[in-house]
Amino acid sequence: MKIGVMSDTHGNIEFLRMAAEQLMEKRAEIIVHLGDDYDDASTLTEFRIEVVKVPGVFGSSYQDPNIPNRVIREFNGTKVLITHTAESHKNDLPSDLKPEEVTEKRAINVLLFGHSHIPSLVEKEGILFVNPGHLKAKDKKGHQPSYSVIDFEEGKVTARIIDLLNNNETDALSIVL
Repeated sequence: MKIGVMSDTHGNIEFLRMAAEQLMEKRAEIIVHLGDDYDDASTLTEFRIEVVKVPGVFGSSYQDPNIPNRVIREFNGTKVLITHTAESHKNDLPSDLKPEEVTEKRAINVLLFGHSHIPSLVEKEGILFVNPGHLKAKDKKGHQPSYSVIDFEEGKVTARIIDLLNNNETDALSIVL
């Protein structure tokens, strides 16, 4: 199973659509949007693909108890935490899952997060942490717009960072489950 992961679109619908088009070409089955801005993800419905989304910590949706801020989903038998931040945040609701507790208990194999706008793939104690970067036209942290493609195979997960503007892989990391 292949999913696409994007984060921190911040209203840049043009780049969101560009990333979605590239993900469709790569045969992604699901697109995950990690927030900032939560409402941007509604544009993805035009691609007729399942969308999983969580809000960013500073958006009004983050304070809505009817919208989950963190979700655990299973992709091809692999448990994944979907969140805007890799750690608890001061704006969390009391009922929110705490990423630190979830990872400490090894309740997941992969943690998807955004927020920093810095693309990264890191394995920590058997858990793959994936930050797809951002989809802004210009970012003060100096990173190009990017997203991630993750392949969930039996016993193995491979994540790739894709430079949006060049549509090429800039980093990849696999973990064996």
